[in-house]
Amino acid sequence: QLHSDQDKGDGSLKYILSGDGAGTLFIIDEKTGDIHATRRIDREEKAFYTLRAQAINRRTLRPVEPESEFVIKIHDINDNEPTFPEEIYTASVPEMSVVGTSVVQVTATDADDPSYGNSARIIYSILQGQPYFSVEPETGIIRTALPNMNRENREQYQVVIQAKDMGGQMGGLSGTTTVNITLTDVNDNPPRFPQSTIHLRIPESSPVGTAIGSVKATDADTGKNAEVEYRIIDGDGTDMFDIVTQKDTQEGIITVRKPLDYETRRLYTLKVEAENTHVDPRFYYLGPFKDTAIVKISVEDVDEPPVFSRSSYLFEVHEDIELGTIIGTVMARDPDSASSPIRFSLDRHTDLDRIFNIHSGNGSIYTSKPLDREISQWHNLSVIAAEISNPKDTTRVPVYVRILDVNDNAPQFAVFYDTFVCENARAGQLIQTISAVDKDDPLGGQKFFFSLAAVNPNFTVQDNEDNTARILTRRNGFSRHEISTYLLPVVISDNDYPIQSSTGTLTIRVCACDSRGNMQSCSAEALLLPAGLSTGALVAILLCIIILLVIVVLFAALKRQRKKEPLILSKEDIRDNIVSYNDEGGGEEDTQAFDIGTLRNPAAIEDKKLRRDIIPESLFVPRRTPSAPDNTDVRDFINQRLKEHDTDPSAPPYDSLATYAYEGNDSIAESLSSLESGTTEGDQNYDYLREWGPRFNKLAEMYGGGESDKDTS
Repeated sequence: QLHSDQDKGDGSLKYILSGDGAGTLFIIDEKTGDIHATRRIDREEKAFYTLRAQAINRRTLRPVEPESEFVIKIHDINDNEPTFPEEIYTASVPEMSVVGTSVVQVTATDADDPSYGNSARIIYSILQGQPYFSVEPETGIIRTALPNMNRENREQYQVVIQAKDMGGQMGGLSGTTTVNITLTDVNDNPPRFPQSTIHLRIPESSPVGTAIGSVKATDADTGKNAEVEYRIIDGDGTDMFDIVTQKDTQEGIITVRKPLDYETRRLYTLKVEAENTHVDPRFYYLGPFKDTAIVKISVEDVDEPPVFSRSSYLFEVHEDIELGTIIGTVMARDPDSASSPIRFSLDRHTDLDRIFNIHSGNGSIYTSKPLDREISQWHNLSVIAAEISNPKDTTRVPVYVRILDVNDNAPQFAVFYDTFVCENARAGQLIQTISAVDKDDPLGGQKFFFSLAAVNPNFTVQDNEDNTARILTRRNGFSRHEISTYLLPVVISDNDYPIQSSTGTLTIRVCACDSRGNMQSCSAEALLLPAGLSTGALVAILLCIIILLVIVVLFAALKRQRKKEPLILSKEDIRDNIVSYNDEGGGEEDTQAFDIGTLRNPAAIEDKKLRRDIIPESLFVPRRTPSAPDNTDVRDFINQRLKEHDTDPSAPPYDSLATYAYEGNDSIAESLSSLESGTTEGDQNYDYLREWGPRFNKLAEMYGGGESDKDTS
């Protein structure tokens, strides 16, 4: 409240207010000086207002005191809840981490005044994710709460964090966010052989380097933590056999190191060890990170079976070769002096899909089905050689077929992209970064190119030249009410030969965002609001309605006016009236359709006179009928003519109907027409019309009344 010392309370002074919000947000009572707010004030919009007040004489409008300035400061209340910059966070922490290991920190902000009360003091708590994780109330740092969390038991966790103002007290406002936490792998599992004893067999004639078989230990870890190295650590055959670690399959391939002799030794025992190559010292207490298995190798007696030229074969072939193409040839010989011919065959247990076949005579292996490197990169075959003279004695040799890559797959999007664009987006704004994957594996590495399938007025793609591309907007502003979803076809091409390309379609949703570009709403509810018509459409509809109303009014007025037209305009305007019955005839030239003279004088019919209203199809001679005598009744004449035309086959069906009406004989009224009464104008007397009944009252008034008036005048 403002008050001047010069104010005596008699209403002679007037208080005026100026400055920030004067007259709109703040108003002053010009008599009492009380200042009021016209609406609710938001401190987050403006924290203080500077106003100036002055008292003036109401009559002279001159100031009675100098202008005074004062500041209205807005005290904050807790009307804003804490908000997180991200709705969903993604974090990871190594498995087996100790309790209290930091995972990630989430921070919420509050728009209230932090210097006034506890409105902006935020306390963090965990709503979901216990007892695995905890959060520091003051800092928002998420930490592990349980020891020895094992990725092999559970890998994914979802934690919900709540941020509450007012120091977490009751009545405070709160906001939540979700944190998806993944446990990353560490080497905490040793390799294990599925069997403690493994049996293998090998013929005594197997050459040095022949692969006898493979052993494999499983490891629950992934990546480099699961890599295993195999070696023979003990046994009576350490000098006879070797073991090789296959890196891509993590198997140990046991091969022959020296020639074998069944008669010398029939059984060898090996102790094979599998050990992790990357051991984490922190988990030594979980070890040892190795395992052993006993491999028993039985040497089989053979009767000099065929001997292959090599202990194993490796063939490389491109995946796009035609069916029937020879990929390689195996060779074998009979060591016996007889040198029996050799027959080759494939072990179908090593080729269950029957992708390959072999010529039994020369050992050439060829394809019988299409190859696909993306399905299987290696095919481990076993070729059998047998003597024709002794088919029971056979020799096997492993054949490793490596399928070489051919660029036969088009690149595709690496993941499904959930893309959105803000309604308030600007031209050139980044809305999505995309990448691609290709099942092929070129020697020079993958290289992708991104482009649009067609010029798009709304979006464009910019190739980053690092196998990624950016999707940018090309115009300012989008509207969900007009178009809620855009489909953007993106062409992805590789650089291998032949070039492969595919078109992936990005679905871009139009969403409402805040000033920072954070998505707020993409739901269909916003699109279901009633769409208002534009002003132009409303004006057009209104004009159409007005025009229709005017047409209806005019039509009603014309119809009403026609009903009110009198038969005779006035009593003085007495004239002859011709009544038209609107009988349809044959047209303007139909002068013979109705001729009363013919009825009265049948002898007046002209010979061979044709109708002029139609064109007859053929000329015919009309039948001549005897003329009726003068005293013949007209009714009989008409009936006679009708009968003649009904029986006349040459009379065409004309489209005009002539109606002959006969009033009868002995009419006391005679003719009512005045056309032939011009010579007896002054002698007519129509008083008898009154005696004919009420139907002739109108005629009696028209004619009889006029004569009476004339007499009286």
